[in-house]
Amino acid sequence: MAAMPNLQVTDCSSLFAPRLPHRPSLTLPHSGFIAKASLQQPHHHSASPPSIVNRRQLISQAASLSLSLATLSTLPPPAKSEEVLSEWERVSLPIDPGVVLLDIAFVPDDMNHGFLLGTRQTILETKDGGNTWVPRSIPSAEDEDFNYRFNSISFKGKEGWIVGKPAILLYTSDAGESWERIPLSAQLPGDMVYIKATGEKSAEMVTDQGAIYVTSNRGYNWRAAVQETVSATLNRTVSSGISGASYYTGTFNTVNRSPDGRYVAVSSRGNFYLTWEPGQPFWQPHNRAIARRIQSMGWRADGGLWLLVRGGGLFLSKGTGITEDFEEVPVQSRGFGILDVGYRSEDEAWAAGGSGVLLRTTNGGKSWTRDKAADNIAANLYSVKFINDKKGFVLGNDGVLLRYLG
Repeated sequence: MAAMPNLQVTDCSSLFAPRLPHRPSLTLPHSGFIAKASLQQPHHHSASPPSIVNRRQLISQAASLSLSLATLSTLPPPAKSEEVLSEWERVSLPIDPGVVLLDIAFVPDDMNHGFLLGTRQTILETKDGGNTWVPRSIPSAEDEDFNYRFNSISFKGKEGWIVGKPAILLYTSDAGESWERIPLSAQLPGDMVYIKATGEKSAEMVTDQGAIYVTSNRGYNWRAAVQETVSATLNRTVSSGISGASYYTGTFNTVNRSPDGRYVAVSSRGNFYLTWEPGQPFWQPHNRAIARRIQSMGWRADGGLWLLVRGGGLFLSKGTGITEDFEEVPVQSRGFGILDVGYRSEDEAWAAGGSGVLLRTTNGGKSWTRDKAADNIAANLYSVKFINDKKGFVLGNDGVLLRYLG
């Protein structure tokens, strides 16, 4: 059994909207009777007085107008216009187009103050609730030899944490006004992919190899919460019938934490998934009951699980808690993969995916409708983050950030 080491730091440093579809236009006589009455004079050989001529013209044109209106009334009614995306708007960011946005968080005591992370050493800061963002320089995170990928950020009160790859840990005790770099042990197994601020000077950190560490002294010491690596667990349980365990490459594809501290992770190949609850000595592997490989998994607002498969399928667990019993929910993903689901409330959630796919449910996930306004966004939408029921964001590649308007 490969034991999970404890870590100790030795060094301390128009008029109508929406637009209607095309409809046949109403064709009126080319010369209006008012213009004719004022410009056209009767010929001097005409036997009819001017008033008679104008009256005849008026009657003739009125008849033509009545005929045109009658023809128009027989046409089918115009189709209803597609619903315009009103819940989200795209936010302009001062970053290179190739940046992939990875995480976002706000200071609980000041919900206007937040930070946005991404690849290529990207850290952006907002002080107006996410309307505008500016690059944030953190000297201790700038190294000429590395191009950091900042994976995760979390705040509790004024304390905040950032983790990235290559291994880097940043800590703030003043709501992000200043950040210090906390040294990390070279024994850390895997790359840090997630961090959660849990209390005063306390946090929980997860690596892509399934290591879970907790600290209560600002990150200077970390205690292993899992007693063995995922690879060791699978070696011990492969004979118990975990399909695909022998193909495990040693890393997670995704990992998600519930509000009460439970985790669900997907193996890198999507063959199976694993769960962990506080107090358990190791991860629990689970067979997937779906033929297609798993893309991602996470927690619903009611405590149940959602599961996404490659190719765009969405499944919900039956009941709440950890289970292997899932049922598929029909979605209109246009064949593109769905990559994440974020819950605004127990009833309302949004799902995002490849090529601007954006879906919404208002009944807890039983049915989903596609919001077409993001179809023109040439980007993959990787993550849906609701800070609370009024503040939410969708993060994508190529520097795409959508802000929830409600």
